[in-house]
Formats: sequence, C-alpha cells, structure tokens
Amino acid sequence: MLRLALAFLLMPLAASAATCRDASFEGASYTLCEVTLADDLRLFHSGAEGPYGSFRAVNEALEAEGRTLGFAMNAGMYHRDLAPVGLYVEEGSEAARLVTRAGPGNFGLLPNGVFCWGERFRVIESRAYKAEAPACRFATQSGPMLVIDGALHPKFLPASDSTYVRNGVGVSADGSRAVFAISNDAVNFHAFARLFRDELGLEDALYFDGNVSRLYAPELGRHDGGFPMGPIVGTVVPKG
Repeated sequence: MLRLALAFLLMPLAASAATCRDASFEGASYTLCEVTLADDLRLFHSGAEGPYGSFRAVNEALEAEGRTLGFAMNAGMYHRDLAPVGLYVEEGSEAARLVTRAGPGNFGLLPNGVFCWGERFRVIESRAYKAEAPACRFATQSGPMLVIDGALHPKFLPASDSTYVRNGVGVSADGSRAVFAISNDAVNFHAFARLFRDELGLEDALYFDGNVSRLYAPELGRHDGGFPMGPIVGTVVPKG
C-alpha cells in the first residue's frame, strides 16, 4: 500500500509544476520533491555581493526576473567560505573543479559523484564523469554516492548508529525525472540509500549533506533556516 501511495505521489507532473509531498519509509518521515525536464531547475551559488547563502537571498535575486523559487534545497558540500568542495557548473561555466581523490569526511568516501543536467538528468560516479566529460548545463559534485547502478554504496552498514537528517537526489533510468529527498527524522546512510533504490526505484542517487540539510517548499509552508549554505538547487517559477 505504501509503495503504491509513493508511486502515485511521484508520477510525472505537468510542466513547471514540481510538487513536494511528505511520505514515510520504514517508519521514518521524508519529504520528496520531483522535477521533470519541463521544469526550470537551476543551481545557485553567488550573486554580485558574494555567495547567496540562503533561500531568501536567492529569491531576492530572482525578483529581477519576476520569478521566485518553486522549491529548493542545499546541493552539495562546501568550505567555510561557502565555496563548493568539488565540481560546480552553472549555466555551462565551471566555477570549481572536479575532485576524484579519496579524502576525509563523507565527500571523500569514494565512490562519490556528480549530479548534472542539460538534455537529461544524470547522477554519475566522479571518475566516470572525468573519463566521459559530459556536457552539463548545471552540475554539482558531492559524496558519497548512495546508489550506483542499482547497488548501495559498499561501505554502508545496515545497523550503523550514525544517524542524521539527510538529503540527496536520485534520477530515473531514462533521465527524465529527478527526485529530491530530505529525511525529517535522523536516518543512517543505508536506510537513506534504500529509500531511493527500493522504494522509489531509482538506480543512481547521490548524497548532498546531513545535519545541515534544508528544504524550501512553500506549498508545505516550509522554509528551513540556519547557518549560510553553499550550493543551492531549486526550480524557478513565475512570481504570483
């Protein structure tokens, strides 16, 4: 019954109608937001005065276009100065370079990956991205990968007691849909990855962050605040 309910919630939506819904999986609460290629999905990092740092600042910048965010969430890890830790591409321009070496923390827990889109949505393992060098209109690197070709990250433990509020993105096999998820309860990596693979049926998914994970979903009355963020991903819609 739950799987049928989630499948209904995540059916392809009409153009520019990305919708967020609350759902549950294995007793944990999540908010899920689906985007299709018909939606105006963008990455945001900096304006004339430096990094945006917040959903509010992005909305203020979009006012010049007569537009606003439809939904948004943090989209990858960042340094103290809010600079992206890994690859960051905005409107085809590379602002930060790809990192393929192993390192400390979740970002360096290889395999990590890149969420990129242009003609289609893709989540690509970082070294495969380097070998292929795909043309992406937007791209953000993070880590670790959650699901790789249908397999969970090999270092995830089902009984891990490392639990946080977490967020990430998975893509459909045909690249027509991207599903963003944020847990509303603290969950471990294994459970979060299973949400994408086993419940949402997505064979490639990427972790964005944990503990500092935030969501902007005005239709749900949600505008998570906190310390300034680095990269932000979100849909852009006409301001009503």
